[in-house]
Amino acid sequence: MTAALTGTASLIRLALRRDRIRLPIWVVLLVVIPGVTPPSFAELFPTEAARAAYAGGVTANPALLALQGPMYGTSLGALTAGRSLSLTAVLVALMSVLTVIRHTRAEEEAGRRELLGAGVVGRHAGLAAALAVAVGAGLVIATGVAVLIAAAGLPVAGSVLMGLALAAVGIVFAAVAAVAAQLTEGARAATGITLGVLGLAFLARAAGDGGSVEWLSWLSPLGWAARTQPFTGDRWWVLGLALGTAAVLAGLAFALSARRDLAAGVLPARLGPAHGALGGPFGLAWRLHRASLLGWTAAFAVAGAAFGGIAQGIGDVLDSSPEIVELLRQLGGGDGIVDVFLAAEFGILGLLAAAYGIGAALRLRSEETDGRAENVLATAVGRTRWTSSHLVVALFGPALALLTAGLAAGLVHGAALGDVDGQVPRLVVGAVAQLPAVWVLVGIALALFGVFPRAVVGAWAVLVVFLLFGQFGQLLSLPQWLLDLSPFTHLPRTLGTEIDTTPLVWMVVITAALLAVGFIGIRRRDVG
Repeated sequence: MTAALTGTASLIRLALRRDRIRLPIWVVLLVVIPGVTPPSFAELFPTEAARAAYAGGVTANPALLALQGPMYGTSLGALTAGRSLSLTAVLVALMSVLTVIRHTRAEEEAGRRELLGAGVVGRHAGLAAALAVAVGAGLVIATGVAVLIAAAGLPVAGSVLMGLALAAVGIVFAAVAAVAAQLTEGARAATGITLGVLGLAFLARAAGDGGSVEWLSWLSPLGWAARTQPFTGDRWWVLGLALGTAAVLAGLAFALSARRDLAAGVLPARLGPAHGALGGPFGLAWRLHRASLLGWTAAFAVAGAAFGGIAQGIGDVLDSSPEIVELLRQLGGGDGIVDVFLAAEFGILGLLAAAYGIGAALRLRSEETDGRAENVLATAVGRTRWTSSHLVVALFGPALALLTAGLAAGLVHGAALGDVDGQVPRLVVGAVAQLPAVWVLVGIALALFGVFPRAVVGAWAVLVVFLLFGQFGQLLSLPQWLLDLSPFTHLPRTLGTEIDTTPLVWMVVITAALLAVGFIGIRRRDVG
């Protein structure tokens, strides 16, 4: 076994070098999100009575419990854990999944693992290095979260437990991704399997927390994080459940790795059709993007329906704190508390839609670096048509997802009010209004790809900055000029207010300019 791990340390250094920008962005984001929660809650709920009213309102609403997770107390620490653990754990799991798949199956698919294997590198070194990087990132996140929360005045023991609970979820899903990487021949298939497991884990936790079958939450690693009960019960033993599961899955991954050939998967590859007809570059782009587009659209439909279902009862929860009502007004605008809530949630969906749009636009870069773009451009397809084929999906994919979310929210919320005809158009407009800001992010991604292709990861960094400005700018009392750098700041408050089209027009103009820069850069630079 020792020989099979030869070169692990060198591969860890290589992985850290390759992720020197990507991984710190993840870590900072996942430390800041829970780290700023205690001071914001201390400002929003300054008294025990206010905290008790908020916690009671959440506990009494099954839809909120399903979305957010349970609260096990009314202290500032209990509210922080209840608000942050379940949702942040999903992001930590996602980071671990993408990290492990990137440094295992994606390396084999690109042929780099075979090149490295020709040197003094053991059979299991790549898998061990990927797991080590993911586990290390999780522990760094745990340390950062513990330090920030303890610095806010909360008990050190609970702060450490909360950080470790998040890291434990990431470790479990790193092991899940390691198993999935052995099963298939493609990185996208491995990612799809792991994200499917993550989705099932979220649904099990949501059903257990929001319904009467609490035991379902014990089947989900996401449910284990909340059940560590930082600041109330301090159940350290739950961490052992997560680490034991991760150890079993990691052992299975190593066993499967020993039984398969390099670049092959345990599961046999599905044969494609004997004859194909892609219909040109646009047909090829559709085939490449269709699975992710349909998956994102389905997720937005579920999210929209969830927000629509929660909206009717949200007033009872939020009316207990005038401060949080005012905060939501700053985030979402509008006069009615339900409109305020829905507008704020559509803002979050807008950021997620931007993430999809950036990923779709940057598929151009992965096609180029993997050598597939050269094969397409060697035909009669020009660079402009090839770029446009992916750009169409990047621009209109988010539009479809937001439209679906608004439609689902309108149908569910309208059915609850008995006013489907009135609510559907209003909420569809509220969701689709996020689109111009999304397009600005897509334009930034394409401009970077055209002019500075090696710096395309900067598009994700810009999205993270906009996320921090939009979701935490008011809480951190950032100056307005800094908040104005985000296009999401300039979106009209479409729920309960009139639409000012001027910011929308300017964002479309900026997007057009960025796209033009990207197209000019692609036409002038070398490919590869």
